[in-house]
Amino acid sequence: MIYDLKNNFNIENLRTRIEFLIKKQKVVELTEKKLQRSLQQNKYLHVILAYFGCQTGNTMEYVKQKYFKILVNPQTFIRDVDDKFLGKIKVLRSSADLDTCEMTVCIERFRNWSAGEAGIYLPSANEAEQIQQMEIEVDKNKMYL
Repeated sequence: MIYDLKNNFNIENLRTRIEFLIKKQKVVELTEKKLQRSLQQNKYLHVILAYFGCQTGNTMEYVKQKYFKILVNPQTFIRDVDDKFLGKIKVLRSSADLDTCEMTVCIERFRNWSAGEAGIYLPSANEAEQIQQMEIEVDKNKMYL
């Protein structure tokens, strides 16, 4: 069950539930629910990644993995995990695990890197006309992405 702790009624319900579970000596798991990134933000991310791919001759997935995650945002996406057989290995975190704020920071880093290092301007999320032009360009090249 999910409890919104900004609401006093939910706080009391959670306390009651916890006391019940303690009394019954149950095994429980507590997780914090983060704000998921919006569909708009997800759409914007995919447009800029696909457009960058069009400009560089790469697939959107390649751009997302190699440039967006590994090159520009390694501190957010690269994680060290212990593998039973391989020992400590590096894995990529899924972008679906990011909340809105984390994704905003990662997108801004990518936009800045794209302009500064690749010479490709990626409009901000509020530049609707330029985004529409990118979508047209991506649609023309979708068979290659």
